[in-house]
Amino acid sequence: MAKILCVLYDDPVGGYPTSHARDDIPTLDRYPGGQTLPTPEAIDFVPGELLGSVSGELGLRKFLEGLGHTLVVTSDKDGADSVFERELPDADIVISQPFWPAYLTAERIAGAPKLRLAVTAGIGSDHVDLQAAMDKGLTVAEVTYSNSISVSEHVVMLILSLVRNYIPSYQWVINGGWNIADCVDRSYDLEGMTVGTVGAGRIGTAVLRRLKPFDVNLHYTDRHRLPESVERELGLTFHPSAESMVRVCDVVTVNAPLHPETEHMFNDALIGEMKRGAYLVNTARGKICDRDAVARALESGQLAGYAGDVWFPQPPPKDHPWRTMPHHGMTPHVSGTSLSAQARYAAGVREILECWLEGRSIREEYLIVDNGRLAGAGAHSYSAGDATGGSKEAERFGQ
Repeated sequence: MAKILCVLYDDPVGGYPTSHARDDIPTLDRYPGGQTLPTPEAIDFVPGELLGSVSGELGLRKFLEGLGHTLVVTSDKDGADSVFERELPDADIVISQPFWPAYLTAERIAGAPKLRLAVTAGIGSDHVDLQAAMDKGLTVAEVTYSNSISVSEHVVMLILSLVRNYIPSYQWVINGGWNIADCVDRSYDLEGMTVGTVGAGRIGTAVLRRLKPFDVNLHYTDRHRLPESVERELGLTFHPSAESMVRVCDVVTVNAPLHPETEHMFNDALIGEMKRGAYLVNTARGKICDRDAVARALESGQLAGYAGDVWFPQPPPKDHPWRTMPHHGMTPHVSGTSLSAQARYAAGVREILECWLEGRSIREEYLIVDNGRLAGAGAHSYSAGDATGGSKEAERFGQ
């Protein structure tokens, strides 16, 4: 029998909900492009429930315990005295989320001799040291595409929030004011602007499609160029490098995976190549942007605004400069964990576990690492190496 260690974010402050704002969520059959949604043999939850927090348990307990396996669910993930640290040495499977990642560093992997499978409930497995996983022969899998559209919708929302100066305007209402001049002093139309994405995979392409009706000029850079038919359909301009693209953009959105080649890509030098007063939106991974370079650019006016929901580490310490820098639109990592997305990634996690526990092959598109190499989505999106360095700083979140 297997021991499954699952790390999820905390329940709501007011307690686990007994009801939700809506009675149901839309039913989808396929993702754009034709990939089918997760196909587990069954689910033990109602789509639209809060599944991603500790009490939601991704809807897995009845399934796993019914087969005789042990499920441990916790939000306590950082530090030597954490539940995660104590339970990891004899765990066979670890499940974690990008929103509240249990960082599987090389040290932790070395201290977990029974560990064979690491599952990401969502997409983005950079919280696992992929090189260490390859060296040890672990399988790493994620629920590819489960929340890609969720994130792309969030990107469009953030772009509009920055360009139209929404958050400060909302704050004037909360404060009892009617300060129109203060609200519009930094408000512009998105129409006619040049918007570029670093990364044009599932999320990046979905962002481009959603922005086209805004009558903007669309640019992109990616190591995999899109088909000519897609470029023509969306009116895209391709750039061979981020450097050449950011020079012409009023808005840049980051939609690339984190790995050693993208770590700290947006540093002082690259941000310095951007147009003065450009906006930067990052819902990919916090570590793609240099923490202090972003804060400096907002202080100097090189950037007019920065928004996103990804930080490094996660959760960030109380003194993380992105909490207090000017003209930002930061939130906790929420873009990919809407109740709609949770139904998909919870079903995908169950599908992966069903396959693993029954000795069947996991879908190729779900694989990140397999048989000592990058595989599936991992081979397309990642490079070998480790991006978990510095993650121990997450221990300082509660201090």
